[in-house]
Amino acid sequence: MTDTNNQICWQYDRLYTSVDDPQIEADLTAAIEAAVQFRSRYRGFIENGALTAPEFGAALLHYEALQRRALKPYHYAYLLFAADGESEPHKRLLARVREVLSQVTETTLFFDLEVLKIEDAKMAELLKAPAVSPFCHFLQTIRAAAPYALSEDVEQVIKRKDLSGKEAFVQLFDETSSSLNYRFKMPGDQDERDVTGEELLSLLYQPDRQMREDAFTLFLETHAEQQLVLTSCFNNLLLDHGREAQLRGYPELMTPTHLSSETEPEMVAQMMAVTEQNYSLAQRYFDIKHRLLGLDSLKNSDLYAPVAKSQKSFTYDEASQLVLESFSRFSAELANEAKQIIRKGHIDVLPRPGKSGGAFCMGMLPEETPYVLLNFTGNLRDVSTLAHELGHAVHYSLSREQNLFHYHAPLPLAETASVFGEMLLTRTLLDQETDRELKIALLCSKLEDMIATTFRQNVLTRFELAAHTLRGERLLSSDDLCGLWLEENRKLFGTTVEMIDAYRWGWSYISHFIHARFYCYSYVFGELLVLALYQQYQEQGEAFVPIYRQILAAGGSVAPAELLRKAGIDLNDPEFWQGGYDFMSGLIDELESLVAGE
Repeated sequence: MTDTNNQICWQYDRLYTSVDDPQIEADLTAAIEAAVQFRSRYRGFIENGALTAPEFGAALLHYEALQRRALKPYHYAYLLFAADGESEPHKRLLARVREVLSQVTETTLFFDLEVLKIEDAKMAELLKAPAVSPFCHFLQTIRAAAPYALSEDVEQVIKRKDLSGKEAFVQLFDETSSSLNYRFKMPGDQDERDVTGEELLSLLYQPDRQMREDAFTLFLETHAEQQLVLTSCFNNLLLDHGREAQLRGYPELMTPTHLSSETEPEMVAQMMAVTEQNYSLAQRYFDIKHRLLGLDSLKNSDLYAPVAKSQKSFTYDEASQLVLESFSRFSAELANEAKQIIRKGHIDVLPRPGKSGGAFCMGMLPEETPYVLLNFTGNLRDVSTLAHELGHAVHYSLSREQNLFHYHAPLPLAETASVFGEMLLTRTLLDQETDRELKIALLCSKLEDMIATTFRQNVLTRFELAAHTLRGERLLSSDDLCGLWLEENRKLFGTTVEMIDAYRWGWSYISHFIHARFYCYSYVFGELLVLALYQQYQEQGEAFVPIYRQILAAGGSVAPAELLRKAGIDLNDPEFWQGGYDFMSGLIDELESLVAGE
């Protein structure tokens, strides 16, 4: 892979000049002062209904402004840490901004608590007022948590302890993960050298079977060497969540996720049950992959092995052009938004020591261009990851018309644009390709993505729920976590896939378990939703584009069920979830026809 601009890194100029920029401390100080002023002005006046609608609207604008002031330095610090987590100045800055953000949150806690106490009739009157109505959905989501809110003193203690409690364990996990070193003989090298975790995982897409297993084993066993730290992080974060659930009286462990994502427990349970009923689809694909590779048995280190004799590689320039073309075929506006993100230097492309693994898109503030992190190594999956993350970025770009509180889409819709971006890319690649062998490879790649985004994420959610439940009974050992992990994965793999020994540590590197409770089910939701939306696009053509744009531009201003109802989707219909798997089954049929030479 030879990229002419292979040192593409983030450009931070619009935020701050450097980690030592005095404006950072000035903004942090101003955020603290604004929070104190806000508390002095409004505490005690909201819950008793003393504020008029214009005054309440002014309070909301004040609250939004001080949040912006605190979030800008936090986002900058997090980006610096993600780009180089081994830098001591980056670590210090992230710790500093987290402390300030915690202080601001603690000082302004009273606001949410007093909003909860406004009488229903008074709130209904306020929500009709022009000064308040732009914040309607935000206020409704706050009030949904009313049964579980504690007194202001208790809430402040929780926030204060979080900084040295669960947030400290999150940072420990991040620092430990980013500090891991691996020595491996990469393809084309004469000797072993230091490589990143992302480079190791990219070898799962190499044709050499032994190399795939050795790379995955090294990656997992290196995490196993940190089992004391990683198990401690898991134990403390699981315990913290369980104790807070008890303290607040949540009916189940997933309740706070349901509240924040505006999902009904019954709907999520139904979605996961339908997913498990379709595990046989994944096993059917694994059997085809087994035959395509001509192996005696299929190991989980073989799942992403290339099926084409010649493995296609892409430069970053080629990948970005492909993604932009696929977006453009759907909507010129979407393509232009993605192009601006690339042009402004808001993508950090290549893996390097100290850089965070995986990929993400950070939507910062409505007026700021989103930032994308990649670990691009040139394979087809990396091109798909670029489409995925640029889909997120376009979502944020289109929702910039919303206020800060409505800027982020709720959890169920968070993956909509990203997965839709992948679908657009796949269609473009399939339409352009004429070689039967490469068409098979493309279909395999897409099906593997679908399986990872639905079935695997369901496995992750089940593991997480099992781990939380067992932690409520006792301290977990690393063997406990390994056992729960293997148990859930066996349900998906059945007898079609053999797990390598080191895979028992597969739970130890998944950051979603650390950063967000039960986030993984949103991927299942997002994939199945996109399949439904994509089928609508196939049926309606260009008439569908404004419908899709409306969904993205809404951000978090409308409840997911209400927003999707306008697009003709009923989340309470079990056939909706099954429809996504029927679409996947059709792709497997198409693959089988190609394999048979039909």
